[in-house]
Amino acid sequence: MNRRLAIKQVLIFAGGLALLPSCLRNEGKVSIQLQHLDISAAQEKLLAEIAELIIPKTNTSGAKDLGLHLFVLKMLDDCYDKAEQEQFINGLKAFEGLEGAELKQLLTEANANKAGLAKEISQFFSIMKSRTIGGYLNSKYVMSNLVIWELVPGRYNGYFPVKTA
Repeated sequence: MNRRLAIKQVLIFAGGLALLPSCLRNEGKVSIQLQHLDISAAQEKLLAEIAELIIPKTNTSGAKDLGLHLFVLKMLDDCYDKAEQEQFINGLKAFEGLEGAELKQLLTEANANKAGLAKEISQFFSIMKSRTIGGYLNSKYVMSNLVIWELVPGRYNGYFPVKTA
């Protein structure tokens, strides 16, 4: 057998093995691996929109840029019990089909804790908001770009003005 031909065939076979998992990927599933939650791609996209409405992109990165909706899903999957996960999913279903102004209106009502709002929506928004903000404040972006860290106890300022009584 020709050695060049054998090497060529092995490389083609290895390339095919590398591409095979992406071809077998189940469409319509969430982009991260979750053990307890069953979230579709449409629900993931909706969560990204809700997170972006909570922390919009300004001159700093928004929630969608930082992938905070994935953080919320991972935290919900790992740290919440089954009942709270079901309440979150039921609350999320109330937001399905809403876009733009309708979505923003319902989120505003949930944020204001408007009377007459379903309990699932309030609990969903409570978890979503707290985890989104927590994820943002603990993100690498915020910790490295927005928070100025100084070694404790800080700089010594010998010229600090002192007020006399």
